[in-house]
Amino acid sequence: MMQISLFRQFRWISLILITILFIVLIVRLPATAKTPTDYKELEFPSLSNITLPDYERYELDNGMVVYLMEDHQLPLIKGNALIKVGSRIEPQEKIGLAEITGSMMRLGGTVDHSAGELNELLEQRAAKIEVSINTHSGNAAFNSLSKDIEIVFDLFSQVLKQPAFDSQQLTLTKTQLQGQIARRNDNPGDIANRELHKLVYGEGSPYARTIEYDTLNNINLNDVVSFHQKYIRPESLILGIVGDFDSKEIKQLIQNKFGNWKSSTIKPEIKISQAHQAKKDELFFVDQPHLNQSNVLLGHLGGKLDSPDYPALSVINGLLNGFGGRLFNNLRSRQGLAYTVYGYWNAAYDYPGIFLAGGQTSSETTVQFIKSLMTEIELLRDQPIESDELAYAKESILNSFVFKFENPSQTLSRLLTYEYYDYPEDFIFKYQDGIKKTTIEDIQRVAKEYLKPENTVILVVGNKENIYSSLTKLKKNINNIDVTIPNSNK
Repeated sequence: MMQISLFRQFRWISLILITILFIVLIVRLPATAKTPTDYKELEFPSLSNITLPDYERYELDNGMVVYLMEDHQLPLIKGNALIKVGSRIEPQEKIGLAEITGSMMRLGGTVDHSAGELNELLEQRAAKIEVSINTHSGNAAFNSLSKDIEIVFDLFSQVLKQPAFDSQQLTLTKTQLQGQIARRNDNPGDIANRELHKLVYGEGSPYARTIEYDTLNNINLNDVVSFHQKYIRPESLILGIVGDFDSKEIKQLIQNKFGNWKSSTIKPEIKISQAHQAKKDELFFVDQPHLNQSNVLLGHLGGKLDSPDYPALSVINGLLNGFGGRLFNNLRSRQGLAYTVYGYWNAAYDYPGIFLAGGQTSSETTVQFIKSLMTEIELLRDQPIESDELAYAKESILNSFVFKFENPSQTLSRLLTYEYYDYPEDFIFKYQDGIKKTTIEDIQRVAKEYLKPENTVILVVGNKENIYSSLTKLKKNINNIDVTIPNSNK
């Protein structure tokens, strides 16, 4: 009897399991039937709208602008200050002064702490302070654990207000820059980029000029001190802080460290240098006998980010570049002409950028590479693009927007930048909307208006013996560029 009972229980369990399995299969059938068989059938939900996190902006009585953005995910606090300065405002005979000043502000320590003491205080707290001055702005930043913010922020304020400039540190900094000068012709790509900027902007332009031994020799300690006193000032500084803090407490800390800061010099009038194209429709050559391939660059003056046509020009960048772009598909994959190939409309915030196209190719295919590159630019101007090309380029840009807002510090940095250059805070969203609205007609219109073959400068860095004779097929006079590094006169 017990065997019969067990058999009946087993039979019922089996029937239940079979029933459950049948139901599961029935439920899954519609899903199985709809499984895509091609990537074109894949469907994805629309990306959610991106919004700015809450933040606060205010000004101190001395004119210093402050942005605060709380973020309590991690016990960290980051700060970043943009300073209205830049190497473009340094004297022509003292090129390198701005970069040296920025380096020495951090590396030389402060009035109260030697360089070694400052480094030790930061290392003990896994904190960091950095200062630099580039072409169009100065930047000072700090990272700190929340519990150490008072000490780190005090050191940060000292680095900005009271750096210790000494002759020994100046000598060391200049020696490092001299080393960079000595090595600047080691990389043919660097040569090409540097010399093309000189051709487009002009050799004396602040957007193309280079540090030389003589300009370094012209810089003394008084120049560095004066540059700091003149340009590193509260009303020229925009400070942003993001992280794990209480706004009321951080405001008091900012007031304590920067509220009484006043500059000892008259506020300078800073004039932004504009740009005009120096060379047009010419061919230039830099001989590098050790090369068996060429670095080729084509370029002409571009525009600014606030152009109403910048979204459409960004889509053109998308059409040209990447694994699905025309340059990669046609010059690299189909014709096998290039190791690397690219073409970008580069814009800047407050002066014209450069449209740049180029890549690397073998010596034997240099002329063919140049012709094919120019052909692709002409095709964009003369023929409407395909609708699937437009969709691919636009989606690539729009889908990447989420990565511009991965964390609050990215957003805060963007807000600081927009204020620095007097752009609206919703600039990136207007740009996003412009991308969405770009049409096939827009692409051809801006390509005709902004891509200018008649203004294009061609630069080749390569082996003269292998290339020079073939360049005559381009039917242009060949201008030789001497990149020999000038010796110091002192």
